[in-house]
Amino acid sequence: MTCAHVVDVALKKVAGVESVNVSLNKALATVKFKPANTVSVPQLWDLIHKQGYTPKATTVSVRGEVAAAAGNLQLKVSGTNQVLALASNPKNPAAYDEAAKEIGQTVTLEGVMMPGKDFNKPVPLEVGQVR
Repeated sequence: MTCAHVVDVALKKVAGVESVNVSLNKALATVKFKPANTVSVPQLWDLIHKQGYTPKATTVSVRGEVAAAAGNLQLKVSGTNQVLALASNPKNPAAYDEAAKEIGQTVTLEGVMMPGKDFNKPVPLEVGQVR
C-alpha cells in the first residue's frame, strides 16, 4: 500500500467526510465534509499522525458566528459546540479586521490552521478571507 492510500482510507472512515483526494506528489489531502458534520481539524491531524504521518498547515473554510471574548475574536462554528480562536493571517492582516466588523453575524471564514505538537490544544484560525 502507498502512503496516499493509507491516509485516504483512514480519512474516508471519519463520520461526516464526504470525499477525500490524496496526492502523494503534492503531500496534500483534500477533504470535503458533509453538511452538518462535527469533525474538527485537530481530529483529522490526530488521525493522520496515528497513521505515521506529520500533519501540516491546513487550509479551511468554516461557517459560524463571529464573537468577541476577552478582547479576542472567535468563531462559534455552526452546528457544533466548537469555538475557534481567530488570529491575523500575516499574508492578509486586513481580513482579521474585516472579521471584527462582523461580530454577531454568521459568516464563512477561510484561513489556515497550523498544527502544534499537542493536537488536543486549541489552535487559532488565521483569517485569510471573510465571505
